[in-house]
Amino acid sequence: MDMKKIGVIGGGTMGQGIAEMLAGKGLDVVLVEKTQEKLDLASQMIQYALDKQLEKWAITEAEKKLLLSRIHMTLDLKAVSGCHMVIETISEDLEAKKAVLGELDWICRPPIIIASNTSTLSLTELAESIRSPERVIGLHFIYPVSKIHLVEIIRAIKTSEETYEKAKHFVEETIQKTGIQVYESPGFVSTRLICTLINEAMHTLAEGVATAQDIDSAMRIGYDFGYGPLEMADRFGLDSVLAALNRMFLEFGDIKYRPSFLLKQMVRAGRLGTKTGEGFFRYDKDGDRLS
Repeated sequence: MDMKKIGVIGGGTMGQGIAEMLAGKGLDVVLVEKTQEKLDLASQMIQYALDKQLEKWAITEAEKKLLLSRIHMTLDLKAVSGCHMVIETISEDLEAKKAVLGELDWICRPPIIIASNTSTLSLTELAESIRSPERVIGLHFIYPVSKIHLVEIIRAIKTSEETYEKAKHFVEETIQKTGIQVYESPGFVSTRLICTLINEAMHTLAEGVATAQDIDSAMRIGYDFGYGPLEMADRFGLDSVLAALNRMFLEFGDIKYRPSFLLKQMVRAGRLGTKTGEGFFRYDKDGDRLS
């Protein structure tokens, strides 16, 4: 089955990025939010992201208009009933995600695939909230979605081979990204590894071994990272990093996942990274680094 119309539930940072990327691949997107305020914000942020591309001559005005015409925004969850796949991208709250999947179970009948963009939650537990758990799968896109060409395809215990093969085809052929097969485990592969590095970078900073700038330079220049681990944490959102580490610490019980006290302090202080303009470094309203 060709997947030409995709539902995206949640218009936050990841939902915006996924919707924009899908539209850029020529797909029709139905983007659903809970309130008009959130829907308007999602629309503004997508247009803003496209305007930045326009300024850099990455797209033309005609391409921007065409892309926007493919994204249909709505408050009505039932609008995704005609989609070939639905991707849930709401906040990392297990009960909230289960509630959404439970509603989608009645709106989107089999064989429509129900995917979650969760980075740490149990797909098996999420899948148990619907009557046909074999059609639930994880599609973990990594921020920024348009630039990172990797998607983790996560199999829950009851995910069928047919669902996996369809999801793999969608990732590798339809949207032309590299997909890796992951069997369910807290943090999967990418979140588990990168959060461990970020946490260790924070311990290193707290111990006074080196400055934030020099810690990031060591990994960015020495190991060819696009961003150092501390700037990476700022861009993920320090609150999101803390939530991921807490969840993995709870699941594994391993001390290496216990969040750095420095991370907790910064989250309590509201220094969450690019979303607040300040984390380990400072950023302007466009998310560009100031210092």
